[in-house]
Amino acid sequence: MTSLFDSAAFLKNLTNQPGVYRMYNDNQQVIYVGKAKDLKKRVSSYFRANQTSQKTIALVRQIANIEVTVTHTETEALILENNLIKQYLPKYNILLRDDKSYPYIFLSGHKHPRLAFHRGPKKEKGQYFGPYPSGGAVRESLRIMQKVFPVRQCEDTYYQARSRPCLQHQLKRCLAPCVEGYVDDIDYTQQVNLVKLFLQGRNQEVVTQLVEKMDAASQNLAFEQAAMYRDQLTALKKVRETQSVSGDHDSLDILGFASQHGAVCIHLLVVRDGKVLGSKSYYPKTPKNSENEEILTSFVAQYYLNQTSERTPAKELLIPFKLTEQVGLQQAIEQLHETKVELKVPTRGERLRYLKLAQTNAENAVATKLSESLSMQRRFEALDMLLELPEPIQRMECFDISHTMGQQTVASCVVFNRSGPMKTDYRKYNITGITPGDDYAAMAQVLSRRYKSPQPEDKIPDIIFIDGGKGQLAQAENYFVDWPQKMPLLIGVAKGTSRKPGLETLILAGSHQILNVESHSPALHLIQHIRDESHRFAITGHRARRQKVKTTSSLEGIVGVGPKKRQNLLKYLGGMQEVKNASIDDIAKVPGFSLQLAETVFYHLHEKSD
Repeated sequence: MTSLFDSAAFLKNLTNQPGVYRMYNDNQQVIYVGKAKDLKKRVSSYFRANQTSQKTIALVRQIANIEVTVTHTETEALILENNLIKQYLPKYNILLRDDKSYPYIFLSGHKHPRLAFHRGPKKEKGQYFGPYPSGGAVRESLRIMQKVFPVRQCEDTYYQARSRPCLQHQLKRCLAPCVEGYVDDIDYTQQVNLVKLFLQGRNQEVVTQLVEKMDAASQNLAFEQAAMYRDQLTALKKVRETQSVSGDHDSLDILGFASQHGAVCIHLLVVRDGKVLGSKSYYPKTPKNSENEEILTSFVAQYYLNQTSERTPAKELLIPFKLTEQVGLQQAIEQLHETKVELKVPTRGERLRYLKLAQTNAENAVATKLSESLSMQRRFEALDMLLELPEPIQRMECFDISHTMGQQTVASCVVFNRSGPMKTDYRKYNITGITPGDDYAAMAQVLSRRYKSPQPEDKIPDIIFIDGGKGQLAQAENYFVDWPQKMPLLIGVAKGTSRKPGLETLILAGSHQILNVESHSPALHLIQHIRDESHRFAITGHRARRQKVKTTSSLEGIVGVGPKKRQNLLKYLGGMQEVKNASIDDIAKVPGFSLQLAETVFYHLHEKSD
C-alpha cells in the first residue's frame, strides 16, 4: 500500500493521548478527520501492511500530511471532531447534509398570546413546545390547532392594525382578541390554557375541561357557547384519532436505519409528551465501503453535537444496533447539552414497536431514493446520447432571472449532477445597478459574478442552461468568449408560445441550431427539471427580497430614531401615512422628539419620497 506520506517518521513521535487528527492530500485539502482515545494507536492502524478495508486503502494513498490536536478527554475529542468535519467537509468522512435547527411551536407572552412557527435562538418571551423533526410537522400541527382552539396565529403587526375581525374569526378559528368587544380576556386565557395542555400531551385533561365547560354553559342556557365547546370536542376527537401511534413515554428520538446498494437512509421519529410529533428522513453522504456502524455513529455525533443549532436531544435515543462508541457518544451529548441522555437498543415492548416503525420508514425511503436515482441516471444517459459529448455529463448548471416590474431582481443558479439536484451548491444573486426589467443585463451580471474567479476543475459545469431565448443566450456567449478554462456547452431553453411543458425550444450556442427533442424524451424531462428548479429558486429569492423591502419601515435608518421612538411616532400620529403627512411641528410634539430630530425625520421621509 503506497502513500505520499512518511508514516514511520510521523508515528515515531506521535503521542498516546486522546485527540483529533486531520489528514491532508498533496493539495493541502483536508480529506479525513478522525478522533482517538489513543492517537498513536489509532493513526498507526491506517498504515498496517495487512490492511483489508478498501476505503482505508484509498484514503492512505492520498495522504500527504497529518496534523493532530491533543485533547484532555475522549469526549472533548468527539466534540472537536464534529466541529472540524462541519468546517472542512472532508471527502472520506460521512457527512450529514442538513444544518438546520429543530423547529418549535411558540406561544408568545403577550396579553393575547399567539401561536407561531419558530426556528432559531429562543429570544422572545413565551413558551416553546417541541422540538419537531421538520417545519412541515410544525405547520401541520398549527393547522390542526387552528381548527380546534380559536387562538390567534397572526403576526403582531397584523393584530395591532385590525379595526374589525378578519376572515379567521368568521371561520370560527379565532376569537378576535384584536377587536374590543368580541371576547373577554378570561375566555381567551382559558383557550390559551387548553392549548398549553394539548401541546404538553395532556389531551384527556383538555377533554375533561371542555366537557365541564359545555355542561356549565348548557345549565346556564348559554347554548351558543355550549355548541362551541361541543364543536371543539368533536374536532379534538378527530385529532386524537389521527394520533394512531401514541404512548406513555415523555421524550424519545428513534433512529431507523436502512442501507441498499450504497444508498443509506436514517429515519428520525420524534416523540414528545407521549405523542409522535413527526418524522424526517436523512440521506448522509457516505464514501464507498463505509460500514453501517460507522455511518450511524457519525450521524448521531454530527446531529446531536452541532453547537450552532438548537437540536435538543430526547431523554432516550433509540438505535437499531449497538455502537462501539456508544458510551462516549452518550457522555459527549450529555456534556454539550447539559442534560441526561440514554442511548440504547430496545429489545421489547413499546420502544421496540417505535423502532420497527422507524425501520420500516427508513427502508421505504431508501427504496424510493434508489428508484429516483435510477430514473435520474436514465435521464442523464438519454441526454448523453442526445448531445453526443466526448465524456458523460457530470455537472450541469442553470440560470434564471426573477423580478416584479423590474424591481428586486434576483438571479438563481441551480446545480445538478448524475444523482440529481446538488442543493448545497445552489446560489442566489441580488442584481443591482441595471435598468429595471433588463433581463439581458441581469443575465450578464450573474454570469460575471458566478464565474469571476478561476474554478476548480470539478466545479466547471459540462453544460450551462440559460432559461430564455437567443438574447439571454447571447449574454452567456459574450461572457465565455475569452474563458481560459474548460469550455462548457451553452444551451438556451426558450419556452413555447403556449408555455406548456414539452414545447420548449433548445438552442445551441454558437450555431444557434435548434435541438428537436420529443416531448416524451427522458432527456427533455431532465432539462425541464433543472429549468423548473432554477425558476422555483429564483422566485423564492425574489419573493424573500420583495417581502424584506415591503416590511422595512421608511423610518428605519434614521439616525437617533430607534424602535421605541418609531413606535411613538406611529402611535401618536396614527400610522405611517399620517407620519409622512405630518409637519415638523407635528413630529416635534411626539414624546421623545426635539425640534432638531423632528426636522431630521421630516427631511428623511420627504427625500425618500421625492
